[in-house]
Amino acid sequence: MVHAFTQDVPIDLPTYEKIIANLGPDPLEGCILHLCVRRVDGGLRYIDVWESEQKCADAFDQRIHPAVDQALGGNRPAEEPHSDRLDVLHASGSAL
Repeated sequence: MVHAFTQDVPIDLPTYEKIIANLGPDPLEGCILHLCVRRVDGGLRYIDVWESEQKCADAFDQRIHPAVDQALGGNRPAEEPHSDRLDVLHASGSAL
């Protein structure tokens, strides 16, 4: 089942770019779509669509959190920023 969410993150664009660089060139297994957009208040919002909640959790454990830890010098907040799950009613596209 497709897993989708939005997440507002308290970082700036240069920090986001460090995280992306730390992830390396290989795609995240199970990630269908990842968008990073600027919020009106200047923060960033992620819009993610994953093949499943488990693939998303695995990617966070194995790749995303280590990349964030490296970008933040090991000072990643203890709690994940709040995310809002999206109730996917229909999904289509070449990656689905």
